[in-house]
Amino acid sequence: MDETIEKLNQYLSVLRPEFYSQLNNPLTDEQIDTLEDYYKLEIPTDLRILYKWKNGQNMNCYDSFVNNSMFIPLNQALFDASELNMMIGTDFEIENWWNKNWIPIFQNGGGDSICYDVKGIFTGQKNQLIEFWHADNDRNIISGSLKSFLTKLIDFYEAKDNIDFDEYFRIRNIDGYPKRFIVE
Repeated sequence: MDETIEKLNQYLSVLRPEFYSQLNNPLTDEQIDTLEDYYKLEIPTDLRILYKWKNGQNMNCYDSFVNNSMFIPLNQALFDASELNMMIGTDFEIENWWNKNWIPIFQNGGGDSICYDVKGIFTGQKNQLIEFWHADNDRNIISGSLKSFLTKLIDFYEAKDNIDFDEYFRIRNIDGYPKRFIVE
């Protein structure tokens, strides 16, 4: 994962320098440990590595990090997850409309997220990425891991020249994904 983050850092700093300057400083292990203690959960190693690289993007920066979504600081991601967790069984009566094992790490600003799935809901594969649509019942797993998702993002950057970069883009067709699920 460290090599993946290093490559991502290189491409973002060269192809998107203005956006790169809007990424927040990394978290330390101690800061992540504090968040784990507060929210009573364990941050998986690959997610920890991501946030030790950069703690999301400045909340006043609305540029897309990936898939028309912003990269959310870890404290905000965990707060948002805890708020959504409290809605399970009341506002969210359908099983897995929201799941307590999801951490929304990329958000589009309209209530939709790409979540890190700690437990592997639907497939049993831990640490996969799943799309949460606040108003729709599809819960597509878009990648089997954070690393494979970021690797596909790097592949996108490798195929782009600085001058033809459009900040809206989608990372798709990661080997065997998406896997589609409907909750009812």
